[in-house]
Amino acid sequence: MARPNKRTTLREVAEATGLSTAAVSYALRGKHVSKETEERVRKAAADLGYEADPIARALASGRTSTVGVLAGDLQDLWQQQLMAAIGRELLAGDRYALILDAGGDPERELTLAKQLRDQRVDGLLVSPVDPSAEGWSKIADAVPVVSIGDALSRARTAGEVLFDNRAGIDAVLDYLRGLGHRRVTVLTPTGPSTPDRPADVYVREAADRLGIEAEVLPCPQELDAATAMARRVLANSPDGRRPAGLAAPTAVFCFSDSIAYGVYAAAAEASLTVGRDLSVVGFDDHPVSRVLTPPLTSVDWGLAAIAKEAARLAVAAIEGRRVRRKRILCAPRLSERGSAVAPRE
Repeated sequence: MARPNKRTTLREVAEATGLSTAAVSYALRGKHVSKETEERVRKAAADLGYEADPIARALASGRTSTVGVLAGDLQDLWQQQLMAAIGRELLAGDRYALILDAGGDPERELTLAKQLRDQRVDGLLVSPVDPSAEGWSKIADAVPVVSIGDALSRARTAGEVLFDNRAGIDAVLDYLRGLGHRRVTVLTPTGPSTPDRPADVYVREAADRLGIEAEVLPCPQELDAATAMARRVLANSPDGRRPAGLAAPTAVFCFSDSIAYGVYAAAAEASLTVGRDLSVVGFDDHPVSRVLTPPLTSVDWGLAAIAKEAARLAVAAIEGRRVRRKRILCAPRLSERGSAVAPRE
């Protein structure tokens, strides 16, 4: 029976170079040695087929080079794009993203966060489903946590990359009111278990200020489920949730572009033309939104910058470095396209 190949050890590289194991370790990490020594050690390691033992390295350093990345709901295409961008940013710094999906469930979210903590990830980035959950406090005490989107109100985080939802909602509702809309349905991925997320509260405040009749309805982000919900909205009977006497909306404001795609599908089924019979606005400007017919008016939050800042804050916390700004507020930019027009009435 063939014997498994023996892993080349750090000691063997040290013997080949005439250096101590400590010096070899430093050289392979590019620290505390001359460039000449670093190159000599790397060449010897390559010739001997040396590969660092990740378990031994983790035991020695107390770090795993793995960062947990917890998505709120990967049914949302924009979140898929964001998680991939974060993974690339971390990989550029020789760290690896372990991406998990909460599936829009706040209980599952905390369970997964605790599992990542127990697996000794070096840090945790989270786009929270329930930012006010009490469980975040203990998790953030055990591992550096960076929150994306909403702040974790009960936890001391290592950093926050937040969306200025109030400004984004004001921009969209001001825009729709300027077009002449007075009846707007807002479709949000917020579930019944987390009814007081900041964005939902801001809608009601802005609608009251602008004199708009606005209903806020929960809606899944998966295409078929979003389409089913949009059918009920456009048929003027969304599961009986619409108050008596409130007519069908002239505009639908979707808190994710993935939900907006369901509205497009339901409108087509009902022989309604988006951008003529119905106005639709999204909230994250996914690339697919630009190739729809008509292209979707949406809010661009600067995804690349979000990923970069979130990874930067996480790495700084892992390495124990102080940063000048731990709270980054992302400003919205409304991209006006053909999906929102003056109502036909």
